[in-house]
Parts: sequence; structure tokens; C-alpha cells
Amino acid sequence: MRARNRIAYGFLAPYLLIFAVFWIWPIIYSFYLSFLSTRAVPWTWAPHMNWGRLWIDPAFWNALRNTLVILFIQVPVMIALATLLAVLLNSQLLKARGIMRFAFFAPVVVGEVAYAAVFRLMFNADFGVINKILTGVGLPAVSWFSNPTAAMALIIMAVTWRWVGYNAIIILAGLQSIPDDVYEAATLDKVSKTKQFFFITLPLLRPIILVCVVLSVIGTMQLFAEPFLITNRGGPGGATETLGLFLYRQGFTVLNFGYASAVAYTIAGLAIIISLINFWLGRDPK
Repeated sequence: MRARNRIAYGFLAPYLLIFAVFWIWPIIYSFYLSFLSTRAVPWTWAPHMNWGRLWIDPAFWNALRNTLVILFIQVPVMIALATLLAVLLNSQLLKARGIMRFAFFAPVVVGEVAYAAVFRLMFNADFGVINKILTGVGLPAVSWFSNPTAAMALIIMAVTWRWVGYNAIIILAGLQSIPDDVYEAATLDKVSKTKQFFFITLPLLRPIILVCVVLSVIGTMQLFAEPFLITNRGGPGGATETLGLFLYRQGFTVLNFGYASAVAYTIAGLAIIISLINFWLGRDPK
């Protein structure tokens, strides 16, 4: 048994070494950096500088506020749409279900740069198709990239479009694991389809939906590509700058690696706290 274990760990050793070098060590080292003043040469030990700055930095609080706005609006809307979409994709009345499932999952595999370019063209204030539709039905055109509220709405729509199909497929897998006997018994008891959805489907889907919510929370706390690519690095005037984009700006534009490390650990801490709250709210009352 010991020889067998040595052989197994020998095969695992290359991966464990790479994992330690490129994953564990950067995590530990970035935590160390968060206590250093990296704006001066040589770097000096200054624990209060980066962590204390978080409390008084208006740019950080602006990024945190924007991230939370996206989180508390986009995630519930996306999960609700994903649940509804999963129910529709699971319907026996739907033709070509395989093709439809792939079509709604496809946005996940589309490159971020490509889909960001498409959204910028669609929502262009002068020749975008969205404003053409709005003016065509008698509504005023919207300055999607210069109006802070419109820019935030654009980010929410883009993120929802990209990830609603991904979550729908996860929820669909949960739907298909529910035994048909449950619905047959409810039908025999003359329970309507609406009541079956709210009193049978949703309660049984609670663990799956909770997983989707937690994954979405973690993803939103790290949101970077959409505000960077679609609204031109969090514009207008920082109205769509998220914590992920703020972290990038501090680390790779300003080269303040100590402060960027403190922001990174703050993002991780907030994601853990919000996820634990979701687990607590979504726990089985029994």
C-alpha cells in the first residue's frame, strides 16, 4: 500500500508543484504585499497604508457601490430568467430541444472581446440598432455610453445575456433530477401547473438555485471584462467601474501592487461573506 501511495503521489507531484508555484504562492505573497508600501523604492513595511486607505478612498467606495448595484439587480433578474428558461427548455412540447439548449448556452463560449464589440455596435448612440428600434416606436434615443444610468443598465443587460443560459443549463439538470412521480401524484390530486411550480418545483430546486446564486455572486464581485470593454474602462466618469476593474487599475495601471493586493483580499472577503449569507438564507428550514 505504501509503494502504491508513493507511485500515486509521484504522478501527482508535477501538478502539485505547479499548483503551489502558480497558485498558492501568489496568494500568500499578495497578502504579504498588502502590508507594504509599494509606491516607494525600496518597498517598506507599512501595514496601515493600504488597509487604512480603503476606508477613505472615494474611488474604492464608488467601485464597491457599482458592484453591489450590479449584484443586487442583475443576479436576481438573471436567476429568475434562468429558472423560467430551464422550465421552458424542459417542456415536452418544445421542438428541437437540443438545438435550443445549445443556442441559449452559446453566449458563454463567445469570446468576451467579440461580444463586447457587438454590444458596442448595437447600443451605439448614432447608428446602433437599439436606438433605431426605440426611435422607430416613438421613444427617444438613449446615450448609452455617456449617461451613467444607461451605461449601468447596459452592463447589467450584457452580463445577463452572457450568463443566463449557463445558469439555465445548471437548473435544467436539477429539473431533470426531479422524479416524474411527484408531478403525477400532484396531477391526480388536481393541483394546477402553477401551484406545482411554486410548491413542488421551486422547493426541490432550492439547492441548485442556491449554487447558481453563489457562483453568480462570486462572478459579479470579480466583474471586469464588461465594464472594461463595453463602457470603456468603467465610464462614463467611473459610473460603471467595478471592484475588479478598480483592482486592475491600481495594480497594472498605477503599479500600486500593495494597495491592489488589499483590494483583492477585500473582494474575496466580501464574496465569502455574501455567499455565506446566501447559504444561510437558502438553508432548509427543517
